[in-house]
Amino acid sequence: MTKRDASLTGIAGVDEAGRGPMIGPMIICGVLVDADRMHELEALNVRDSKLLSPKQREKLSEKIMKIAKKIAIREISASDIDSLRKHTTLNEIEVSEFVSIVKTLKPEKVYLDAADVKADRFGSKIGKISGLAAKGTIIVSEHKADSKYPIVSAASILAKVERDRIITNLHQKYGDFGSGYPSDPKTVDFVRNLVRTGKKLPSIVRHSWDSVRRIIDEESTEQTRLE
Repeated sequence: MTKRDASLTGIAGVDEAGRGPMIGPMIICGVLVDADRMHELEALNVRDSKLLSPKQREKLSEKIMKIAKKIAIREISASDIDSLRKHTTLNEIEVSEFVSIVKTLKPEKVYLDAADVKADRFGSKIGKISGLAAKGTIIVSEHKADSKYPIVSAASILAKVERDRIITNLHQKYGDFGSGYPSDPKTVDFVRNLVRTGKKLPSIVRHSWDSVRRIIDEESTEQTRLE
């Protein structure tokens, strides 16, 4: 049994928001709470951010920040995602950012919302690369951890609030493109109209995304047909 390093404190949760969108950044957030304050977090009845309205997330985020001992947030822009994916995978990008966050928080125990089909492999990788497993940090890595553990729900909420803030700012600059997700007709129309009118796709669009490439291919085919 590994002896726990004295520098490790509290319980942490790490989750992301914006893994799947075709527009905007991915946000990864870690929340650290002292063990004796976990009951305060549980009393907030926090849950997966996707099940909450923006107003509910905003209110809860303020309360979470008052309870948290430390918060760590990383933003990976659409252009950075495009650039990194030329030589790595989205999963590996997440591994790198999760590692950065847990090294910042240094928790006794950390709950991760796994970004790998094999949840245990994801947790083992984070523990090894960060060096925290060797220091005695207990790592729990599971799928849908944001709906099982309040500490991960808290991280999920803060990540979503931060992404919502960024998207609102981007709307002011680029116009209302919706949520940024491929399932949003407003988002799809935004990208399609840019391609159709021959305008350059801005850096906020994930050029490497299949959904974006598909629109480009469809418009190219339509243009050829018309000619």
